[in-house]
Amino acid sequence: MSGLKPFRRPWLWLGAWGAAVLAVVVLSLIPPPPVPLPRHGDKLEHLLAYAALAAGAVQLFAGRARLLAIGLALAALGVALEFAQGAFTATRMADPADALANALGVAAGLATALGRGRDLLLRFEPGRHPAPRP
Repeated sequence: MSGLKPFRRPWLWLGAWGAAVLAVVVLSLIPPPPVPLPRHGDKLEHLLAYAALAAGAVQLFAGRARLLAIGLALAALGVALEFAQGAFTATRMADPADALANALGVAAGLATALGRGRDLLLRFEPGRHPAPRP
């Protein structure tokens, strides 16, 4: 699969990441669970969810330009979901602060590309070596 790091089972990792993206979409549009959160605690949830998605992209995809494009797509997804919450749900509301938390999460997740752990997932693939740094 073009654009991915050299995994032996790229479909497995890409499928897991795609499922995580789908979970964020679904969880953003269904009624929120009745879990009490501290004031603005949902912003931390947004930040962590999008940081995890972006960090997952760092593990999967090769190339800085590709990661930047994926990061922009994830940030756009966060904005689109906020609009969708306001327009298509009765139990959610659009919140620009949530969109900002999503974007900050994406930036934090993409920042993992700068660290030594950027190829950590490749270590789960026997016989594979980390891809060269883009």
